[in-house]
Amino acid sequence: MSDVRVVLEPEDEYNHEPDPVPNYNESMYFNVFDPSREIGGWFRMGNRVNEGYAELSVCLYLPDGRVGFMFKRPSITTNDGFDAGGLRIEVVEPFEHLRVRYDGKVCLMDRPADMADPKKAFTENPSVACRVELDYHGISPMFGGRPVRADGTDFEIDPEKSFSKAHYEQHVRAEGTIEIDGEIHPIEGFGLRDKSWGPRHWQAITWYRWLPMNFGEDFAMMISIVDRPEGPRRSGMVLRDGEYVMITDATIDTDFDDDGYQTGLRAWARTDEREYEVTGEVLSLIPLRNRRSTPDGEQLHTRITEGMTRYRCDDKVGYGLSEYLDQIVDGRPIGID
Repeated sequence: MSDVRVVLEPEDEYNHEPDPVPNYNESMYFNVFDPSREIGGWFRMGNRVNEGYAELSVCLYLPDGRVGFMFKRPSITTNDGFDAGGLRIEVVEPFEHLRVRYDGKVCLMDRPADMADPKKAFTENPSVACRVELDYHGISPMFGGRPVRADGTDFEIDPEKSFSKAHYEQHVRAEGTIEIDGEIHPIEGFGLRDKSWGPRHWQAITWYRWLPMNFGEDFAMMISIVDRPEGPRRSGMVLRDGEYVMITDATIDTDFDDDGYQTGLRAWARTDEREYEVTGEVLSLIPLRNRRSTPDGEQLHTRITEGMTRYRCDDKVGYGLSEYLDQIVDGRPIGID
């Protein structure tokens, strides 16, 4: 649109002054997958300072199929940075180098699907010591930012219907260590990071499919399909030769098990240069949920299934995540129907 431009500055890597709305959220997210060891994980901290807490998530996929997971809501009083509950995110050099550290516990599960019932999962599985030290380095340009009018002024948004007012992503490489229950795993892999800020309710989107994947230093992809009232938005980007090429259309055909969890997928994406066909095999998956009551007492339930996935495209094999968000209506994920 000619009256819209996207703004992104190095200062946006640091935290912003919160909007005066209860559900203001500022979050950073990182994932990494080591292709030689088939180990991976992701980390997220979302500051909800106007509600007095942060959302902390740590998820680690081990080569033997076990998953270590922790979710907490540590108290916070400022939005000055991301440092709570044992998770700390440091900006060393904007757009180039960030550092993730975690020192705490994770629930270690032989059956990651146990997390469909968090109370039961945390009760019946051991809680073990975990230490993460990872350095992330950008291997791509930045993708996204804050949409504004041509004159630089912000668009008005309804905080009750918002998922964020600004969002950006970047493909990365990462190295460091993950230690779980005394076992140290060296990490040399690739991933994707993102940041968003603004009002957020997890129920603001009916469903989405998000496929971040890496095939090495010079080839990566992100495919996104997000449900909207006017029809799904199909977008993303392909990283090749150090540059992003925008995806103009995409489809995702998914295999689901009896619980509605993704087990495999076939994706197609088109850019102005060519078409891509991608297959994905889900190696390990954990189901997560977010529940909220509306002011009139309606119970809302969001499910997010997070699958470590092995991808194939052309003659390349890569790794990444398949993240499927669905609102649960009458006991079923709405995006599957």
